[in-house]
Amino acid sequence: MTVRQPAVAGTFYPDDPAILQKIVSNMLQETEQRDLSPKALIVPHAGYIYSGPVAASAYQLLEPFHDNINRVVLLGPSHQVAFEGLALPDADHFMTPLGSIHLDRPAMAALSRFSQVQTLSQAHAREHSLEVQLPFLQTCLESFSLVPLVVGNASALVVAEVIDFLWGKEDTLIVISSDLSHYHSYEEAQRRDNLTVKAIEQLTTDLTGGQACGCCPINGMLKVAQRRGMEVQTLDVRNSGDTAGDKQRVVGYGAFAIQ
Repeated sequence: MTVRQPAVAGTFYPDDPAILQKIVSNMLQETEQRDLSPKALIVPHAGYIYSGPVAASAYQLLEPFHDNINRVVLLGPSHQVAFEGLALPDADHFMTPLGSIHLDRPAMAALSRFSQVQTLSQAHAREHSLEVQLPFLQTCLESFSLVPLVVGNASALVVAEVIDFLWGKEDTLIVISSDLSHYHSYEEAQRRDNLTVKAIEQLTTDLTGGQACGCCPINGMLKVAQRRGMEVQTLDVRNSGDTAGDKQRVVGYGAFAIQ
């Protein structure tokens, strides 16, 4: 059994299980309660003090379905390794301070039919974009298996093909991990992010890295949403200047539900 150990516990989020559980639970309780039934979420992936409250606005939607969702397909951008296509890990479990998550190995093996999917452990080893989502999922869902995909340079079409294949039924949730703009002034970030939010709401599939670091998985997800006649609901848009940082160079965060 191969286990991917957490790489950013103790930096992006607490490595103490009791503290981590309390922080995640508090963020979920403090967010605005909405009555939506999302098939997919777009959530940010910075340190919890920065983007955690924004991510919580999406994850709290899962509460009514905590024992209905038993598989999560999680896609996020690569920050550490440059590659083409999508990358699976060579692992059977992902570990966090809250425990072990079983990977859906049969689904991962079935992805071998796609030339754009490869197994690339180094793409997962230090990647935070997927890891920071896991404690939220462990808190919100009763039990689930995971299909983790780090997305490199990939078109909307090839990402959409993989998402469509893994779509499943009501028991499968799709999660896309992405921040918005990076390192602009507070006012400039607000201007840019507001335009990006409108583009996401309009199911635009040509977002760039300057708009969202997870543009490739977002574009693929929105391509699927177009085909399936789905809608995007914006839940929260803020930046690090609103949460825990200064307002000179900020990072933008958005949370969205797709249904």
